[in-house]
Amino acid sequence: MSRALVAVDGGNSKTDVLVAGTDGTVLSAVRGPGYRPHESGFDRAVDGVAALVGRALADASAPPVAVVSAYMANVDLPDEERALVKALRDRGWTDRVTVGNDTFALLHTGARRGWGVAVVCGAGINCAGVAPDGASTRFPSLGAHTGDWGGGGTLGEAALWHAVRAEDGRGPATALSAAVAAHFGAATALDVGVALHVGDIHRDLVLSLTPVLMDVAEAGDPVALAVVDRQAEEVAVLGTVALRRLGLLDRPAEVVLGGGVLSARRPPLMEGVERRFAESAPHAELVVADAPPVLGAGLLALSELAADASGPDGPDDLDAARERLRAACAEHWPPPSGNIPEES
Repeated sequence: MSRALVAVDGGNSKTDVLVAGTDGTVLSAVRGPGYRPHESGFDRAVDGVAALVGRALADASAPPVAVVSAYMANVDLPDEERALVKALRDRGWTDRVTVGNDTFALLHTGARRGWGVAVVCGAGINCAGVAPDGASTRFPSLGAHTGDWGGGGTLGEAALWHAVRAEDGRGPATALSAAVAAHFGAATALDVGVALHVGDIHRDLVLSLTPVLMDVAEAGDPVALAVVDRQAEEVAVLGTVALRRLGLLDRPAEVVLGGGVLSARRPPLMEGVERRFAESAPHAELVVADAPPVLGAGLLALSELAADASGPDGPDDLDAARERLRAACAEHWPPPSGNIPEES
């Protein structure tokens, strides 16, 4: 093992960095805040990622870096990819830097064939796919203004919206009213909305209402079930459209599901997702990722090094290196429990 690889998965809520040898041995792994350049500014966001990488490299006492493989949320446009490549190269670890959207890392985390479709539903929602011939497809995923709906932020807002409207009579009665108020220790759901408005409750905490919504839905509340069903529909629509674009509707293809909302495997959501895929894409093979997407970023780095026949840094046995990396990630990051992680 003469050199190392650095794999980065930057989500909205958290960023994972691992350093591994080119034989797949994990040397260190760290977790830190999410990658949100649209809020903190690009330079500050990259500084945060660089600090995590620096920490991981120091913890690993790593040899020189052969490649940095960074797959990040909020990297949705070609200009954003180019800017991030330059910024990471400027850090001096290596000139070999590959970046992309974090949905592709999720795909390679869960798709054993190396191709298929991935739908991530965490703080936000996104989808991407790769065909057997390497053709790819994806969605802008910039927010409601580019046609997106869903993710923990949207679900939390919907829970609060319905809770307040039920209280004041604009909407049907729902157990969400009491559940939302109790979650924040407030007397009413309206008090929660006012606290958000004046800043007593940080807007990021709206995400924490997603498990509340799921709990109420599991108890059979029609309003909560309707919100969850809409999320299931959106997950299936994204995956089905991606399969269609890639010509994969009529053959078995893996659809990898990930992100905090989906990896929690809550029954109202998962049953809806499975039912809708059975109707619209019956050949789809649904896989809930049991490892974090940083594994996919690492696997992509190994494949890139192995494909460079002229380079000295490729793994001697690519399959063995992949399995070693998978096993190490499973040990470091065990599969999520049945509830939605605090960082969706």
